Amino acid sequence: MGTWDIGHFDNDTAADFGGTLDDAPPGKREALLRDALTAVTGTGPGEYLDGDEAAVAVAAAALIAAQCPGGKPVTTPYGPDEPLPPLAPELRALAVSALDRVVGAESELPELWADAGADGLWAAGITELREVLARAAG
Repeated sequence: MGTWDIGHFDNDTAADFGGTLDDAPPGKREALLRDALTAVTGTGPGEYLDGDEAAVAVAAAALIAAQCPGGKPVTTPYGPDEPLPPLAPELRALAVSALDRVVGAESELPELWADAGADGLWAAGITELREVLARAAG
């Protein structure tokens, strides 16, 4: 995975996901977000989570959080250019579960950030994202 910064879309995989969302018909974008999250939450507790799947789930969670109270808009040029429709509220809890899986022991992404020496900064960004989503999910 090519990564150039700490942001949720600052890697090749997440940037490609932003393009995929732009290419999808507006009515299919929510399903793409849901699929990205369920790809992560659907793995078993002992299964190793690939870094690319985790990066897409983080990007999806960031887009969902952007529609929550206190959420930050996704303004990076690597995210989708096309606006997302209002998203179903139940995606918030699914995004929380996905983020919990992404930071878990059987996930490649925390290892990659630790190897780069930026795991603290990355984890802080994930924690902030999770808090916004958890508050909005109730």
